[in-house]
Amino acid sequence: MAACIPLSLKMSPLVAPGLRYLVKERHSSRKLLKTLTDVSRRGYTAPAQQAAEDGRASGPLQHYSSLITDGVLREDEHQRAVVHKLDQLQKTLRGYSNTPTSFFTKFFTKPKPPKGYYIYGDVGTGKTMVMDMFYSHVETEKKKRVHFHGFMLDVHKRIHRLKQSMPKRKAGKMAKSYDPIAPVAEEISEEACLLCFDEFQVTDIADAMILKQLFENLFLHGVVVVATSNRPPEDLYKNGLQRVNFVPFIAVLQQYCQTLRLDSGVDYRRRNRPSAGKLYFLSSEADAEATLDKMFDELAFKQNDITRPRVLNVHGRKVLLNKACGTIADCTFEELCDRPLGASDYLEISRLFDTLFIRHVPLLTLNKKTQARRLITLVDALYDHKVRMVILADHPLEDIFVQDHEDHDHHESHVLMDDLGLKRDAASDLSIFSGEEEVFAFQRTVSRLTEMQTEQYWLEGDRSTKSQV
Repeated sequence: MAACIPLSLKMSPLVAPGLRYLVKERHSSRKLLKTLTDVSRRGYTAPAQQAAEDGRASGPLQHYSSLITDGVLREDEHQRAVVHKLDQLQKTLRGYSNTPTSFFTKFFTKPKPPKGYYIYGDVGTGKTMVMDMFYSHVETEKKKRVHFHGFMLDVHKRIHRLKQSMPKRKAGKMAKSYDPIAPVAEEISEEACLLCFDEFQVTDIADAMILKQLFENLFLHGVVVVATSNRPPEDLYKNGLQRVNFVPFIAVLQQYCQTLRLDSGVDYRRRNRPSAGKLYFLSSEADAEATLDKMFDELAFKQNDITRPRVLNVHGRKVLLNKACGTIADCTFEELCDRPLGASDYLEISRLFDTLFIRHVPLLTLNKKTQARRLITLVDALYDHKVRMVILADHPLEDIFVQDHEDHDHHESHVLMDDLGLKRDAASDLSIFSGEEEVFAFQRTVSRLTEMQTEQYWLEGDRSTKSQV
């Protein structure tokens, strides 16, 4: 265990545990950091040649077995079965390309691409870990590993760009219909022959309506897809608006991707692991606000900056954060989740900050379904980028989100149902009104927030040795 720098005698005893792992001696923690990074949730993205240098991990299966042998991971037959399948795909992809090798090959039959995989199961069972292990060993530069939220944001930006590039309609003449989805799919296929998606979930009707055409074109251009999800394919966009138009996509997905279930019955994120100290506070605790103030001040003291408001530029929009210092941001729940922010905003926050304080997280009932969805998206972005969190909430983590229909404001839902021309009895089961999707997704959020309080997560999230953008 790396030695800690002695904390100031004036520091509050409540503050010290939360900061202990931010001030590790770099030279003495090097070996520990390397080991932890190698086995972290995101740690399997090291280049395959690095894994091969030790002579033990020339593929995902050998890599996995070596970690079992070293005692880093414990044997899990469900994980091993999935890794075995991914190992076979990794070998199949050697030398594979969806790019024509010459002008003439465009006119001949293309080689049939291998089927990808759609891996689903409960939260914390190792889906992302095994996919990242596979990705790190695939020997091609034409590969991308992205969060599904980020991928669809990029798709919509490309669609917008292509539409903007079209000639303006002349007065008095009908505009020709233009479908940008096929060109966007071709553009993406030129950049990647392998796409690895984390957290494949569909909650947005704008995404749901274009997925079939988008992925049909990607597959026709030889793109191989490997994805992880908490839902089986047939449950994607469950009870979503106009789901009947989405269902054909499921058949396309199952045609080009084999479905694998990874359910170990264990949430590895929630197993007993060393804590990074107290990082989740309740509003009812004495001096909780003052404790967070002290933690922020201690962290800010090490930054080459002053505490000030920060304005983020996200796709031409200005997003104001009232209190930040260097790579530390101190925000309220209202600031982050009561405003109309989305995945692109949270990705930018994840890029700029390595530690985020979130204060005054309320009880999230169905009346705050939109805010709950934003919090889920925010945590996904922070977790994916190893951003550390300190939270002040009104309720314990397990009790933040409550599907309380008694407290639900039916008037707002009824107005929306009427606007959409939906019958109230039939519409009440739709996820947009029932909160079912939020309840399901929040299981993942709780699991991730639990892991984000561990010592290992905080060590891996240390950006102090990296240059800041």
